[in-house]
Amino acid sequence: MLGRLPAERGVSLVELMVGIAVLAVLMVVGVPSFSTWLQNSQIKVSADSIQNGLQMARGEAIRRNTSVRFQLTDTADNACAISTTGANWVVSLDDPSSLCATPASDTVPPRVVQMRASADGTPNAVVAASQAAIVFTGLGRINPVPAANITIDVSNPTIAGGCATPTANAAMHCLRVEVSTGGQVRMCDQRFTAATNPQGC
Repeated sequence: MLGRLPAERGVSLVELMVGIAVLAVLMVVGVPSFSTWLQNSQIKVSADSIQNGLQMARGEAIRRNTSVRFQLTDTADNACAISTTGANWVVSLDDPSSLCATPASDTVPPRVVQMRASADGTPNAVVAASQAAIVFTGLGRINPVPAANITIDVSNPTIAGGCATPTANAAMHCLRVEVSTGGQVRMCDQRFTAATNPQGC
C-alpha cells in the first residue's frame, strides 16, 4: 500500500510581499542609525590615533632621552603646515613643516618617527586643538609647560547636533584627547562630566 505523498510546502505571493514590506521598514529605520554609528566610529578611530601618537611621542622621548615632537598638520604631504585644525599627525625629532612625507629616519631631517594621514579611515573627522605642536622631554614632560591642559577635540560635521553643548544622549559622540601639564595623556567623552562618569571630561 502506497502512502500519501506530503503536500508541497512553499511561500505564497502574499507571504513574500509581507516579508519584503517588513524588510523595507527595518531598512528605513535602521539605515540612519547605522550611518550615525559609522560616522561616530570615525571620531573614535581618529581620537584613538591621536592618543596613540601622543603616547608614542612621549614614550620615544623617554626611550631616547631627548625631545620628541607631536604635531598636528593640515596635510600629510610635503606641502604640510602645523595646524590646530589638522587631522593628520607627525611624530618627529625636528619641525616637519613642508617635510611630512619624508620616510622615517633617525638621520634625515625632520627625523620622522611615524606619521598618520587622516585619509586612513577617518576622512570626515574634524580636529580642533588648543595647541598644534607638543614637545615631550626625556622625562616625559611637556616643554614649555603649558598654563593649562592641552585639549584636542574630535568631532564629525556629518552628524547633526554638534559638540558645542553635548548631552548624554546626543547622536554625536564628541571625544577629547587631553595632555596634562605634566605630560599624561588621556581620552574623555564630552557627553559626560568627570564628576558623573569616569570617562567624562
